[in-house]
Amino acid sequence: MDIVDKKQVEIPEIVTVKAFSDKAGLPVTAVIGELMKNGVLASINETIDYETASIIGEYLGVEVIPEISMKRSYSDTVLPLTDTTKNMIPRPPVVTIMGHVDHGKTTLLDRIRKAHVADSESGGITQHISAYQVTLSDTKNKELKNKTITFIDTPGHAAFSSMREHGTAITDIVVLIVAANDGIMPQTIEVIKQAKSNNVPIIVAINKIDLPDADPMKVKQQLSEYELIPEEWGGKTVMVEISAKQDTGVDNLLEMILLQADMMELKANPDEKAVGVVIESHMQKGAGAMATVLIENGTLRQTEPIAIGSAYGKVRILEDFRGRAIPSAGPSTPVRIAGLRSLPDFGDRLLAFPTEREARDTAQQVEKAKPTVKIATAKRITEKDGEEKREYKELNLVIKCDVAGSLEALKQSIQEIRGDDYSVKIISEGVGSISESDITLAKATKAIVIGFRVLVLGAAKRIADKENVQIENFQVIYQIIDYIKAQIALILPPDVIEDELANGKVLAIFRDDRKGFVAGGMIGEGKITKGDEIKFFQAKAEKYRTKILSLRREKSEVTEASSGAECGFGLPAGANVAVGDSFVVFKTTLKKREIS
Repeated sequence: MDIVDKKQVEIPEIVTVKAFSDKAGLPVTAVIGELMKNGVLASINETIDYETASIIGEYLGVEVIPEISMKRSYSDTVLPLTDTTKNMIPRPPVVTIMGHVDHGKTTLLDRIRKAHVADSESGGITQHISAYQVTLSDTKNKELKNKTITFIDTPGHAAFSSMREHGTAITDIVVLIVAANDGIMPQTIEVIKQAKSNNVPIIVAINKIDLPDADPMKVKQQLSEYELIPEEWGGKTVMVEISAKQDTGVDNLLEMILLQADMMELKANPDEKAVGVVIESHMQKGAGAMATVLIENGTLRQTEPIAIGSAYGKVRILEDFRGRAIPSAGPSTPVRIAGLRSLPDFGDRLLAFPTEREARDTAQQVEKAKPTVKIATAKRITEKDGEEKREYKELNLVIKCDVAGSLEALKQSIQEIRGDDYSVKIISEGVGSISESDITLAKATKAIVIGFRVLVLGAAKRIADKENVQIENFQVIYQIIDYIKAQIALILPPDVIEDELANGKVLAIFRDDRKGFVAGGMIGEGKITKGDEIKFFQAKAEKYRTKILSLRREKSEVTEASSGAECGFGLPAGANVAVGDSFVVFKTTLKKREIS
């Protein structure tokens, strides 16, 4: 875009991308494209600071100056400015269901959209982000009738925190679902923090109120500790008691969502070039790279040139969330598209362009801006001075997932598995079936091949069997994490546990010659048995350890002696023991390492 006249634009300290583009009279795509070139990934509803706006404005031929009097509060700038631009129309709210695993998110969505995702998911746990639209048709509120809501279903297990973080960045309202019988959980708190950090309003759905141990009041008290005060207590947080299983209160929840959206005055301009965000991507036979995209602003049309991150191409296939072909998609619409030359990443921004050349140039700029990361790995580490060296263990993995969203979540969880003497190294990663090349690479690097919801090609299976390459395929991601931890525990040396049996003090040395060593001592606490291990200390520093070869009381040989008794114990010849030393009798056990 050629800018002839340089105009001045007053910008506050913090402004949304949409508000900046409106004030500057620039297309949102141009602003987001320039931000991407400068390493800033921001959607139309996300905020940038004054300094960033100044830099972008300079590139786009606009002079940015400080706004003298801010007419809007910070909370206003978080949302698009809807009263200063023509062609803005109301758009459906984008709602994300979040909460702890097994608190009923999938069941709630099933009830809302009259489908049965949970029955096809593994263990009832949602594995991927999916987007759906529902229209409220049975409401008694005429103003809300036939209004549409876009739902984004995000996984609730702790392993998917990265996916949930992206979820809050692309949503208008978070529905935080909390089981009335469980109360808040660590993932519940995590969601609250993520939503607040992204300035996203929260509506609480207190689910499972039909259960006998349900206690909605307790849930409200717990939530109030995190500054979510219900409206009936004088707060501002909408809380709806529901039973997704019994279809109780669900319609009320939908109405509350639409009322909240009306207060937010969510609007977008369908006449602009499309801007969106990838919420899913995978390779599909016959179609190539497929991406599920939420359109945030503008309208995406079939055959339009697009750039998504470092991928580009033309929209060859455009489908709605039901898989039906559609000619175009407007704001807040989730769509599946094909026609890209490469697979985009989860969270990448979609930009539509007038020409394929512009789309290609933007994608190439993004590719050049990607940082190159080199990781050096050590095979052996040294502990503190004076301690022995111990071998550093590394578990090599080749990972294949069905979709990019799952791959990102899995990678983040794997990266958290590390310790002082072990780590996990991802040799190769990708989306699609496990192939011959994956097996060949795994053999060369002594790696385990981990698959998530993917097929193992016949040739790959035959080579793996022949070369003894281990392939493990999973349907639930957190089971992969448990498996990896178990594999690390197998290659690590066990923990040595010393359980104290008795203690005491050396009172005399009776023999110290080639035939052996006999010391006499007083047992303070515990019981000593012949054959036990014993260690001796001088000034609290360990000086010698061995086994008790024999045990005597007075002149008789015994098998054990208890607290308060004086006894003599036979040790190997040359034992480093002296009068006055303290001793501890102990039992050594080996325990398999626990990987947290």
